[in-house]
Amino acid sequence: MVYAIGLISGTSLDGCDAALIAIEGEKVRQLHFVTLPMEEGLRQRVLDCCSPERSSIDLACSLNVELGRWFAAAALELCRRAGISPEEVEVIGSHGQTVYHIPEDEGGRLASTLQLGEPAVIAYETGARVVSGFRAMDMAAGGRGAPLVPFAEYLLYRSDRHRALQNIGGIGNVTVLPAGCGMDGVFAFDTGPGNMIINALTKHFFGLEYDEDGRIAARGRADEELLREWMALPFVQKAPPKATGRELYGQQFVNGALRSRPDLSPQDFIATATRYTAACIEYSYRAFVFPRCPVREVILSGGGAHNLTLRRDIAALLPECEVLTQEDLGFSSDAKEAVAFALLAHETVAGRPSNLPGATGASKPVILGNVTPAPLRA
Repeated sequence: MVYAIGLISGTSLDGCDAALIAIEGEKVRQLHFVTLPMEEGLRQRVLDCCSPERSSIDLACSLNVELGRWFAAAALELCRRAGISPEEVEVIGSHGQTVYHIPEDEGGRLASTLQLGEPAVIAYETGARVVSGFRAMDMAAGGRGAPLVPFAEYLLYRSDRHRALQNIGGIGNVTVLPAGCGMDGVFAFDTGPGNMIINALTKHFFGLEYDEDGRIAARGRADEELLREWMALPFVQKAPPKATGRELYGQQFVNGALRSRPDLSPQDFIATATRYTAACIEYSYRAFVFPRCPVREVILSGGGAHNLTLRRDIAALLPECEVLTQEDLGFSSDAKEAVAFALLAHETVAGRPSNLPGATGASKPVILGNVTPAPLRA
């Protein structure tokens, strides 16, 4: 049996999720999970680094080390709470913090991705081997570098039922597992925004980090005209494989919406953003999932799984599907992606490929990530 740790800070910028797993043959158990909150100053520096207008090379350079220390602190806190030494851990898989992602060549820019969180700092602070930079090799092989979680989802969730695993973090993404499928039968893609627009509007209007349980959205009414405008965006209509992020649905998107509809109430704005996330999921399923796989079980994860209004919207738009959460299957909605990167790191150090070309569009399976050795012990 070996231990592995997965670390990820997603596009919601609410904290570093850290999961400890035990791997014994094909059996994987989640042993412990923590979230280290992102303090406001760090969050603002990440947002500045994501912005072409506010970013700078010295900010990115410094932030890379700052995030490395933060990820290391999350790993150490996880080990402390789990009662194990970091030296007992086979590997730490650090996804890092995405600050920019260009899924395809466009406007003279090459397809590329940038995650910060210096792995040497994590290795030095914890004394453990680190795998990082998971997305780059998939992109070198012609993929979009996302989504990568489907490999772990295949290992953990395949069954004799047609399943859609819908993650709702900052961005929404779906992994489709046809009944009894092999790895080549799995497909996945980003469905559109998850919590990103909702959280930004909640922060703008109420100074809150998120709409707890969807209570604000429940008091509003979705604006149909604005929904039609948002649904007409090329990304929504684009066939998979596809990936998106803050470069499309970040603060500039929210600022444009606020300028275009100054008459809309805060509650109606947040209700519209919530319905938009659900509508993007519905459109994605009807256009790109159902024609390939008759899914009737949708399993939600990520922070959006706790948003009761969003869950009701999804269930109403997909009445033919049973809408569940990870907890209904005995897993954690919050820990899934951190568990996935622990598993991906384990595959990397074992020398095995762990991307799924059917999900990312890569030309072939590749071994993901860069390995930073543990520092020599005195």
